[in-house]
Amino acid sequence: MKNKYAWLLAAIISPTILMSCGGDDAGQQQMNPAAMAVQVNTFKVSAENVTGTDTYPATVVPLQEVELRPQVSGYITNIFVQDGQRVTKGQRLYQIDQSKYQAGLQQAQANLLSAKANLARVEKDLERYERLAERDAIAKQQVDYARTEVQTAKAQVASAQAQVQSASTDVGYAVINAPFSGTIGISQVRVGAQVSPGQPLLNTISSTDPIAVDFSINEQEIARFSKFQQGKQPDSLFTITLNNGEVYKHLGKLLVIDRAIGRQSGTTTVRVAFPNPDGTLIAGMTVNLAVLNQDIGEQVVIPYKAVTEQLGEYFVYVVQADSVVQQNVQLGTRVSGNVVVREGLKAGQEIVVEGIQRLRQGAKVQVGAPQGAQPQAQGK
Repeated sequence: MKNKYAWLLAAIISPTILMSCGGDDAGQQQMNPAAMAVQVNTFKVSAENVTGTDTYPATVVPLQEVELRPQVSGYITNIFVQDGQRVTKGQRLYQIDQSKYQAGLQQAQANLLSAKANLARVEKDLERYERLAERDAIAKQQVDYARTEVQTAKAQVASAQAQVQSASTDVGYAVINAPFSGTIGISQVRVGAQVSPGQPLLNTISSTDPIAVDFSINEQEIARFSKFQQGKQPDSLFTITLNNGEVYKHLGKLLVIDRAIGRQSGTTTVRVAFPNPDGTLIAGMTVNLAVLNQDIGEQVVIPYKAVTEQLGEYFVYVVQADSVVQQNVQLGTRVSGNVVVREGLKAGQEIVVEGIQRLRQGAKVQVGAPQGAQPQAQGK
């Protein structure tokens, strides 16, 4: 009976013993630090030559722009320019029928001559009365009347002169001249159109060279741009890129920072002037404005994929021996897949670029071959 069940007992005990031995091996494997290390790839930090820029969306605006509107009523009798033509200051643009204004001027000039003649007559009368009064040959009251007539005649002359000036102004307003040199737009009226003071809009004229570019900054950036305005500006401080990707060949100069911060937007406007001899920049055009920042020259540059963000702060994992330390960094200009590190890292340190999602402070790592330096960063 014992022999009958002995083999069964042996079959049950033997696997149990084997499992016990195997369990010890597995436990030892779990406790092995090498088996717990996170496999990562790293990057050796180095300094590279960088030209860092900050980019802003911007709009091209004319430094001078004015709407041309009539100041007298009448019919348009002449248009002296073509739509879109470049004009010079003082050049004739539109003419309104002048006939009634010329007639008004002639009438005012005739009234002035009459008033002057009357003044001359009463002045002579006064002179004669004053000589008679010296000999007591005339009543004093008569002399007083003559003096009053002279004063009245002088007032009439002044009034007539004002009428001449007014009529002359109307004649001048009948011809609309360019207030400055620039480019005129598409005419909103044609010959024969009737106009009245202020209505309708005839055309718009804008200055073209130089021309301005406006962009917005937040209040934290005002101190930086104020320094540019007060001090010497680097030649290449402002550059623009057109919508077709072409970099505009002329450089800009900061003109003015707007007087106040917008209550709703929290921003203000900065205006930069650019030469525009070829008319490449057109009012209303949108461009990308690049402004040099502090990331100039030799800077620490790392792949951006090495950076993690937590609650608005940025970190990288620095390899120290067989573990990692979470290091806070201050980032600068991003260029393609790289980013400038302004504070927190030094050249020669080794940081993790792959395997970051499995890391934590002090985690053990198994480092693969360090990656080579990334392509040199150059700001746009």
